[in-house]
Amino acid sequence: MAFPFDRREFLERTAILGAVAASTATMRVTHAAETPAKTKGANDRIRVAVVGVKGRGMSHVSGFLGKNNCEIVAVCDCDEAVIKNAMEAVKKVQGEAPKFHQDYRKLLEDKSIDVISIATPNHQHALMAVWAMRAGKHVYCEKPATHNVHEGALMLKAARKYGKLCQIGTQSRSNAGMRAAIDYIHKGNIGKVEMAYGTCYKPRKSIGKVAAATIPPASIDYDLWCGPAPKLPVMRKSLHYDWHWTWAYGNGDFGNQGVHEADKARWGLNLPGLPISVSCVGGRFGYVDDGETANTQLAIYDYGTAKMMFEVRGLETKDILGAKVGNIWYGDKGYVVCPSYSAGIAYDKDGNKLQEFKGGGDQSHFDNFVKAVRSGKVEDLNCDIAEGHLSAALCHLANISYRLGKETPIAEMGAAFQAVPQAKAAYARFAQHLADNKIDPTTKGLVGPTLTIDPKTEQFTGGADLVTANAMLFRDYRKGFDITEAV
Repeated sequence: MAFPFDRREFLERTAILGAVAASTATMRVTHAAETPAKTKGANDRIRVAVVGVKGRGMSHVSGFLGKNNCEIVAVCDCDEAVIKNAMEAVKKVQGEAPKFHQDYRKLLEDKSIDVISIATPNHQHALMAVWAMRAGKHVYCEKPATHNVHEGALMLKAARKYGKLCQIGTQSRSNAGMRAAIDYIHKGNIGKVEMAYGTCYKPRKSIGKVAAATIPPASIDYDLWCGPAPKLPVMRKSLHYDWHWTWAYGNGDFGNQGVHEADKARWGLNLPGLPISVSCVGGRFGYVDDGETANTQLAIYDYGTAKMMFEVRGLETKDILGAKVGNIWYGDKGYVVCPSYSAGIAYDKDGNKLQEFKGGGDQSHFDNFVKAVRSGKVEDLNCDIAEGHLSAALCHLANISYRLGKETPIAEMGAAFQAVPQAKAAYARFAQHLADNKIDPTTKGLVGPTLTIDPKTEQFTGGADLVTANAMLFRDYRKGFDITEAV
């Protein structure tokens, strides 16, 4: 595995970023920015620019368009071929098409823009958010907040330094059903929560395999698309979306669909900061293609007073207690299952239903963000960057353990999960799932080390070569796309 900087440069970066993490720990406690965000009254129009509109970005267009006295004044995408739907949708509602920019930096120069809404690939999130806040814009940023752990500390520092609001798009935080379910847990109705379990059971087919690099379409500025990440040959059939399964740009399904469930699992635990350890096993099983990330993972986190587990299954599978893409919280008096973004059911220890929770949708998260922009109060955000950073970090920490893992046959991968009864049972289900998909138990996956973490500095303290492990908490940025100078 190649790393972008040597030991000396790493140690210099570690000192700087350790200081950033220490300062952001205080920010998470105080929560409010030292410089309050500029408020807007209910009658003040909020001018919005949306960046990245091929996929999820259209939900951002819908979230602001014609709602809450917002006006979409600009659409930005480095691929001109994907902007038609966004431009036409805005024109239909507002009467005229918004401005189009291929280069994101043009938005920063427009002083009339109040909000930049970011729905680009993961590797662009932190850079764009920090630049936007430095330029005086509030930010709504798609999940995951970051591509790596230290970017979250930098985004948080920028939000507080520039007095801007930064909401992360884990929208379950604004859904009435989820909020009621989490409140039920926090009030002790299932007793002391001993384990939070997140599931991302979402089938993902092979992306195929190319014999040579594909050429980016003429409609795209590929240099801008790569931004801060390495400008690599496109070794996959589809430039768009399948970047999720390439480490340079994506974070696998753990950092894609999974971050929603990781966020809810952590929210239900109601514990501050990062865990004190993480370990992860998994592999890309069932096919050989150009994807690099795991399609099957099992991770365990130790928070000291409670544990959290997370599972990714990209092959066909059954649910667990009704949850496929959802969560389960186990307390000493009962448990809560949330099988979707906006629904949940509480049970006692014998499995008798106690209460149901329903209601909510994506729009409520955009509404919450606009309300906070108008009030100028960080505490009005349902998913401030302080929360979004920690939830995204859970995905990155597990992926680091996984990527540092040793090749091991499936039949021998469960050793790290034997000490905790629920973890042992989870690994048994994990192995059975692979067997159900006819994966030979002699097939090798990766068994990652148990990495210990200092939640204050947000760095690894043991479990692997620390220079290597800690280097993976950040990345080198390409010239012209630098984030550290901004804060």
